[in-house]
Amino acid sequence: MELVIGTKVWSSWSMRPWLALKRTGAPFTETLVPLRQATSSQAVKAASPSGLVPVLKDGALTIWDSLAICEYLAEKFPEAKLWPADPAARAIARSATAEMHSGFASLRGECSMDLSMQKVVELSEATQENIRRIVHLWTELRRDYGRSGLFLFGEWSIADAFYTPVATRFRSYGVRLSDYGDMGAAGRYAEALLETPEYLEWEKAALADRPAA
Repeated sequence: MELVIGTKVWSSWSMRPWLALKRTGAPFTETLVPLRQATSSQAVKAASPSGLVPVLKDGALTIWDSLAICEYLAEKFPEAKLWPADPAARAIARSATAEMHSGFASLRGECSMDLSMQKVVELSEATQENIRRIVHLWTELRRDYGRSGLFLFGEWSIADAFYTPVATRFRSYGVRLSDYGDMGAAGRYAEALLETPEYLEWEKAALADRPAA
């Protein structure tokens, strides 16, 4: 298998399936396309039907959406348990993942992922509302499904892959979750996401290879 990704310090969408693929333990080739360069668009279009990264290539099969890649990996490697085993929990995990996949546009637009940055910014009301929703969602899921472990559904899942770049944004932009209703559960969860071996491996590579300012 080959996973085509964008610059690690910036590409949140690439991070998500990369984390899931790492969790499977399966060998794969990582192909990095540098972003924000004059040749980036052409390079990505050469690798991706949509002109976007990430892209997973498995033999003759090409999959070009982060969530579709993760779903494929969950089916190809059932032993990795990338979704909760319980059907109800799995449905909720998919709902939470899909909400991140298609929502929180203000947060994603105003606070783009940059693992090399730490600063405090004034956030719009729309972004603040996104953060309040995330805090509420994380708190509820940890309470209802996550008591057996550190993550939203206890054991790590695709839902956690999708919210890991959110945790990096909160750190990069100085977001204090207690200002948005967190009583501690959301903050502890964000810390757990950024302490997984897979994320730390991604971060180390991202910071070592980050483009010059």
